Amino acid sequence: MVTAQRILISNAVRTNGATPNPWWSNAVVYQVYPRSFQDTNGDGFGDIKGITSRLDYLADLGVDVVWLSPVFKSPQDDNGYDISDYQDIDPMFGTLGDMDELLAEAHRRGIKIIMDLVVNHTSDEHAWFQASRDSDDPHADWYWWRPAKSGHEPGTPGAEPNQWGSYFGGSAWEYDPKRGEYFFHQYSKKQPDLNWENPEVRKAVYAMMNWWMDRGIDGFRMDVITQISKVIDENGKLPGEEGSLIADEPVGPEGYSSPFPFCSDGPRVDEFLAEMRREVFENREGYLNVGEAPGVTPSRNEHITDPANKELDMLFQFNHVGVDQVGSKWDTVPFEVKNLRREMSEQQKAVANAGWASLFFCNHDQPRVVSRWGDDSTEESRAASAKAFALLLHMHRGTPYVYQGEELGMTNAHFTTLDQYRDLEALNAYRQRVEEAKVQSEESMMDALALIGRDNARTPMQWDGSKYAGFTDAQAHREPWISVNPNHVDINAAAEFDDPDSVYSFYKQLIELRHTNQVVAAGDWQVIDEQAERVYAFTRSLGDERLLVMVNLSGKEAEVPAQSAALIEGLERGDFERQTLIGTHGTVHAAASLAKLGLSPWEGVAVRL
Repeated sequence: MVTAQRILISNAVRTNGATPNPWWSNAVVYQVYPRSFQDTNGDGFGDIKGITSRLDYLADLGVDVVWLSPVFKSPQDDNGYDISDYQDIDPMFGTLGDMDELLAEAHRRGIKIIMDLVVNHTSDEHAWFQASRDSDDPHADWYWWRPAKSGHEPGTPGAEPNQWGSYFGGSAWEYDPKRGEYFFHQYSKKQPDLNWENPEVRKAVYAMMNWWMDRGIDGFRMDVITQISKVIDENGKLPGEEGSLIADEPVGPEGYSSPFPFCSDGPRVDEFLAEMRREVFENREGYLNVGEAPGVTPSRNEHITDPANKELDMLFQFNHVGVDQVGSKWDTVPFEVKNLRREMSEQQKAVANAGWASLFFCNHDQPRVVSRWGDDSTEESRAASAKAFALLLHMHRGTPYVYQGEELGMTNAHFTTLDQYRDLEALNAYRQRVEEAKVQSEESMMDALALIGRDNARTPMQWDGSKYAGFTDAQAHREPWISVNPNHVDINAAAEFDDPDSVYSFYKQLIELRHTNQVVAAGDWQVIDEQAERVYAFTRSLGDERLLVMVNLSGKEAEVPAQSAALIEGLERGDFERQTLIGTHGTVHAAASLAKLGLSPWEGVAVRL
């Protein structure tokens, strides 16, 4: 098998503003979470050989790029996002030889491989950090070390350099008895932040990145890369630190202030990213560098991804996946179409003239969209809502990302007890919010975990209906590291692969459209019917070609809203089926819906105007 052929988008057609257009202008990326994708040795964890064994599946789907969540050597405190050796593979996943084999086999099928790189922080077991624990070592300033607050016993409550809390719960400062100081960690206490103010840190990071590029990988997805620059005063002090000229944020209900405003899209982000581009990617071809971008606004996305500024190719923004949250991540509110439309519209409008957008609803940190905003209560509504959100996403302008199992309509885990969870963030948040700060009830916290907890995306890939879903052998000596979703008996790749009406087959159609239709790949985007309650509608246009996309994001019948209806009325009724480019319920059903100016529950359609 080979990946689907992508047309070459004419340079007369603008994509992100680069000339010539980048190769990824009409590509689709597939994210693999290695520990949950395919286990070949029966130890309960997925591995690199497992990914290699499934390349034909990915080639059939038609994806162009595979993004691997981290496979570097790691203590696995945060499932590999705590790296202890950037130039080795964790034995859990295999060897460097296995990685080389994966690269060769993927490239043979026309699939590129990008690696997930975490350089905002390392593991506390990394050699750099261990060396920095000696204040006389050359690495002493490679992390954010600070002394205890004056008048306080180091290591005791209240002695922390400021009041920042970690996003994973507790203080963002950890005392190290060996050095006699505290180190800063935005995430786990085993994930100390690197000090990017130190040029030696940056040189070491770029050297490592060049080592991987020279080895044959095709680029990086860079974890929380917009958090590498911190706000400091003219004396190098952090906000809220003793003697700092910058005041801290107020303390919240959990007992800490947030470092987020001072550590996200900081003052030197553009400088660092441009330097990285020069030192690693300049004079290379065929690569992709995409950054996870906490705190970056749509307008800043335009700047960072504008080719003229030579920083990153694209970014992951998060405003649109926070539309069901208010305040804390764990305080959820009902999904409303208007909120999603507003946030995605802002992202699309920001890159209308330059730059590019990453399109996603799911990844390793987000729950399954079909359970979060769709309806997985019945087989009919699950498949229909999975297709609806797929159509909505893939018809926007940008590069779509498919998270493993999303193409099958995999659902949330539906865990009911805390001991079923493995995610550090979830367990720490429960302890801090329910048991310590008591700002959330046990019932509401469990509901929030079931809806948006990260483990919902991390249950094993559902290959077939066997005991462990084909993720590992039914006779394996160890069970999977996290429970297989019981619905794998019905929802799995084997059942959907040859079914023309399956979610999988629908994703194949969407990916082929991205590859072969220039309007879908590069056409202008314009939102319409902005007041519609259930229907999200927009147009795509390129020259004389124009598409109308309408998606009913509800389980109820919906009228085609006014602006969309006016566009449809310009079509000949007998041409409705012929003019339908793609529909979640098929072209015949779409034609009938267009004729009556109504959409069935979870129905989406793209029609040529």
